[in-house]
Amino acid sequence: MNATSLKIIAGTLALLAVAGCTPTEEKQVAGAAPQSTLQTVLQRGTLRVGDCLSFAPFGFYDKDGKPDGYDVDLAKALAKEMGVKLEMVNTTSANRIPNLQTNKVDVVFCNFTRNLERAKEIGFTHPYVVASEAMLVRKESGIKSAHDMAGKTIATVKGSTNGDEVRSMGIEVKIQEYDSSQAAILAVKQGQADAMIEDNNFLAYQAKLDPTLTVTNEALVPLEYNAFGVKQGDQVWLNYLNEFLFEINASGENATLYQKWFGDKPRYPLNPQF
Repeated sequence: MNATSLKIIAGTLALLAVAGCTPTEEKQVAGAAPQSTLQTVLQRGTLRVGDCLSFAPFGFYDKDGKPDGYDVDLAKALAKEMGVKLEMVNTTSANRIPNLQTNKVDVVFCNFTRNLERAKEIGFTHPYVVASEAMLVRKESGIKSAHDMAGKTIATVKGSTNGDEVRSMGIEVKIQEYDSSQAAILAVKQGQADAMIEDNNFLAYQAKLDPTLTVTNEALVPLEYNAFGVKQGDQVWLNYLNEFLFEINASGENATLYQKWFGDKPRYPLNPQF
């Protein structure tokens, strides 16, 4: 075999070797884990937080039309810690999960109660605020508890689990759903509904704003642990957010923000006693 033939054979073997490697390399790329939202946010330079901006004092628009509230302050703290800009995306109870699943937001703060049904579709961080549920009623209504609601109308927000609690007590009530918390509150003020069921801390703030309203002194459900919602399967992002919550709680900053917006220290511990 002459030198020319040897060169041809060597060149052919080299090409085969390269060709043999290519499929393996493509498989590694194709099979690589998708990039975490954490890295996406850092590369983008903007954190998109979904928040219910009609749910004061958690989230609302101030007199200048800018997002404000307890959740907004937490979002600002998170964006500052990450070194990125903050974009607040107005969200409703009904589109919290779809917005996560379609990547319209990176995380949702919107009064999101952890439960097993929602956990089938999204991931939850550790809790950052705890509440029970009560009813907002007109002072003149004479309604003191859920047992006074037989035959009456309860205003709830679409996509929430509120209202089921009274039904589970065997009380015959009519449930009227509204697109936002403010619409449900207005229904109570105008007499279109007899009560609104929601977290007691949120309702206390509403009664503080309007002296014609009051909050029933009861706990309709066991304590509700509200958390950040994230797209399912992104453990890296979930770990980062849990670490953020650990540090903002350990430093006392979360409790300070709570007192700023609700006028009192957190009533319930973030970690349940089993």
